Amino acid sequence: MTELGRGAVSKMAIRIENDRACYDLRVGDTRVPLNALIGQRLKLEYLGVIHCTNCGKRTKSSYSQGYCYPCMTKLAACDLCIMSPERCHYEHGTCREPSWGEQFCMTDHIVYLANSSGIKVGITRATQLPTRWLDQGASQALPILRVATRQQSGLVEDLFRSQVPDRTNWRALLKGDAAEVDLIAVREQLFDSCGAGITMLQERFGLQAIQPLPDAEVVRIGYPVQAYPGKITSFNLDKDPVVEGTLTGIKGQYLIFDTGVINIRKYTAYQLAVHQ
Repeated sequence: MTELGRGAVSKMAIRIENDRACYDLRVGDTRVPLNALIGQRLKLEYLGVIHCTNCGKRTKSSYSQGYCYPCMTKLAACDLCIMSPERCHYEHGTCREPSWGEQFCMTDHIVYLANSSGIKVGITRATQLPTRWLDQGASQALPILRVATRQQSGLVEDLFRSQVPDRTNWRALLKGDAAEVDLIAVREQLFDSCGAGITMLQERFGLQAIQPLPDAEVVRIGYPVQAYPGKITSFNLDKDPVVEGTLTGIKGQYLIFDTGVINIRKYTAYQLAVHQ
């Protein structure tokens, strides 16, 4: 087999071309174009080495997708409020890295609806669209609110998830394309049912802090999948260092083989060799 790349893996780079997701596998300094490899044999081999993406030290295990344990416990990017933004504690002076929080959290965020394994509500920095939708394998997406901070986006999401889920079912995602949903209608239903809650947040933070996006249009995205698996088997590089088979598709951060599936993002910082 021919070696295509060797080094630390990170989440796949994705872009949209003609409404279709195009993928590059990032291995060390190499970017391996993947769309052209669908239908061909591919082998990923874990070399038994992980280096923390922050400090560079070797670590036996990867925490929070690519960090050693000490870095995981001290970096703001790994704090609990990243997964639960409504629990932001910056205003109390206890942020792990205030300058990091100012750059990544005290900036415009988008509250959106997406259809990956079904309808869901989500949040992301405004600069991360459409990347966030691609990472989640969304076939449809619609921005519905622009908010001034990550904490505020989390409070809005918390309000909406009483009506709409905020998680993607990864198994359903890999079983096929989700049925199309009228995201505009769902948005209007949410605004109607949660209107009082939105008004309360606007009164708390100001009208300019939480702004509806009534003119936003639904984005539709296709994924390069020849065949979905009949039975989903997930590879685990910590137990079996070799992933090999015919690449039948890519969706979200998942490579789909005829022998199983693997979430590339999960193995950030693992040293891999990629062969065709």
